[in-house]
Amino acid sequence: MLKSYKYRMYPTKKQEELFFKHFGASRFIYNWGLEQKIKTYEQDGKSILRFDLNKGITMLKRNEEHEWLKDVNPQSLQGATLNLDNAFTRFFREKKGFPKFKSRKNPVQSFSVPQNYVINYKNNTVTLSKIGNVKTKLHRKLEEGKLKTATVSKSSTGKFYISILLDDEKEAPNKFLFDEKVTIGIDVGIKEFAVLSNGEKVENPKYLRNSMKRLNVLQRRMSKKQKGSKNKNKARLALSLLHEKISKQRADFQHKLSSKLISENQALALETLNVSGMLKNHCLSQAISDASWSSFVAKLEYKAEWYGKTILRIGQFEPSTKICNVCGHYKSDMTLAIRKWQCPDCNSNHDRDINAAINIKKFALDKQNLIEI
Repeated sequence: MLKSYKYRMYPTKKQEELFFKHFGASRFIYNWGLEQKIKTYEQDGKSILRFDLNKGITMLKRNEEHEWLKDVNPQSLQGATLNLDNAFTRFFREKKGFPKFKSRKNPVQSFSVPQNYVINYKNNTVTLSKIGNVKTKLHRKLEEGKLKTATVSKSSTGKFYISILLDDEKEAPNKFLFDEKVTIGIDVGIKEFAVLSNGEKVENPKYLRNSMKRLNVLQRRMSKKQKGSKNKNKARLALSLLHEKISKQRADFQHKLSSKLISENQALALETLNVSGMLKNHCLSQAISDASWSSFVAKLEYKAEWYGKTILRIGQFEPSTKICNVCGHYKSDMTLAIRKWQCPDCNSNHDRDINAAINIKKFALDKQNLIEI
């Protein structure tokens, strides 16, 4: 299985300059490769292969105008063409959007190191080709396995990180058997972050909403600074630090909750949500973005794979909210304002979200032929 480890790096001033040279070179090759692909398709109706682009990099280095590319790790340049190839794969297979040209004004930059890097726990350093030994906070050791691509990145707050991909060469564990008793239904929402089929409700921490006053203050300060000035950069950094704090708070909350749910249950039933479509509702888009359901589901999925648990999904058009979980009555006039209701057929009192979570569990298990509704 593939696992990723992320460490904070503390380069010297000279190493920072080399980092920025690698960032710029990787960005240049990516944009150059994208331009070549577009031109080739317009002229010949075919896409140029990555291996042909890599040959073109050698020709670029021979040009006096691009001799500076020789100072950069050649594997990082080839890594840029690989990233471009992956971007086109996502475009064609997953409809993620046509690849865009990268801007040097983007505060987040990165370059990849496919191989030939060394991790030294004794000195807390990572040795990178063309850069040297970079001081790194190796707060935990890598598991035994095969080292794959490492990615060096700079965040919007000016911090440097290295993400190391490792293949532990172990097969994913066999899935645990599950039934109705060891399966939990999860209904995500805005008021409560998650409501479980056992009646438990997990409060939504709303980190972004709770920081809006401070965010507005920092945004006003930045807007009043002169463009290109040092004070403008200081104000932008203060704003970026607050956004980074919110992001880390949200990730910490989701990691703890996802680990708890995975450890306590053998199977988890989820509803498939059209988040991109829901974000078009301008009244709820900020709250939906703050909840970040997609990243939470992603954490559940990869942790389930690690520990042999099962993720069950139901379709996004299943009427989990409108059906009574006791008798199956369909309430057609259900609106978002209705939080509690009574079934006219069996007189059962329902909490909207708990009822939805129970139905999500029932629908998912019914597809597995484990229970009858």
